Amino acid sequence: MVVDKPIDWTSHDVVGRTRRLAGTRKVGHAGTLDPMATGVLVLGVNRATRLLGHVAGADKEYLATISLGATTVTDDAQGEETSVADASALTIDDVRAAMEPLTGAIEQVPSSVSAIKVDGQRAYARVRSGEQVELKARPVVVSAFELLEFEPGERAVARVRVECSSGTYVRALARDLGAALGVGGHLTSLRRTRVGGFTLDQARTLDQLGEHFEMVGLDDAARAAFTAVELDEDQARDVRYGRALPGLSVPSGKPVAMFAPDGSFLALYEAAGSEARPVAVFV
Repeated sequence: MVVDKPIDWTSHDVVGRTRRLAGTRKVGHAGTLDPMATGVLVLGVNRATRLLGHVAGADKEYLATISLGATTVTDDAQGEETSVADASALTIDDVRAAMEPLTGAIEQVPSSVSAIKVDGQRAYARVRSGEQVELKARPVVVSAFELLEFEPGERAVARVRVECSSGTYVRALARDLGAALGVGGHLTSLRRTRVGGFTLDQARTLDQLGEHFEMVGLDDAARAAFTAVELDEDQARDVRYGRALPGLSVPSGKPVAMFAPDGSFLALYEAAGSEARPVAVFV
């Protein structure tokens, strides 16, 4: 199920509402969206929950608004301001130049209010209890960091499009862009437009789902989320039993979806030397 998450709802709130709509407790999501954020939240219902961990690792796309001229404790508009500077001297060329080093394969320090665990406790919980939290930089890939609009001023505004790997924090991009420009920055709006092959075009609001409960079938979901491998009857029989497939070449690095000749989704497999081995079998 692809939900257009409303603002001020947590991802868990959406899961709770979907459980009631679907009439089952077995509902999960593929990657948290902050309450301030809206847009694509991919949910799994019943046996599709087994796909979620693999979908969560897909690349993502966002539309975001960044305020330049102030930093906040949370790196977004929901946190208390910690510093203020005059951004009126900034030009569109300044902003574009500062965005370039934040594009590509980079080392990013996550926001201190992220859900990353520090000694068994979420970082955001430590920050809210008054602790000073410093997280280690992690490798991420920002494949696109595009400036769509720029409004100059004492509090300049940059509207951007971001395509990135799983684990990238757009709040941290806003923070680092402001730091590079010497005026500070924070995120003021965030809309996720894509998770892997799932887009806003497929998404439904909770109100729409309340009127007409609509899910993406498991076969279609697997094709949208993973590279598809079409099998012959003998291979499909082996996959149904979770057997390795010697000599079958599949892309390395990510699971692929195995499909029977009738088009039904059977399993996720991954490359293992000269053969393909099962990650999860769904029949």
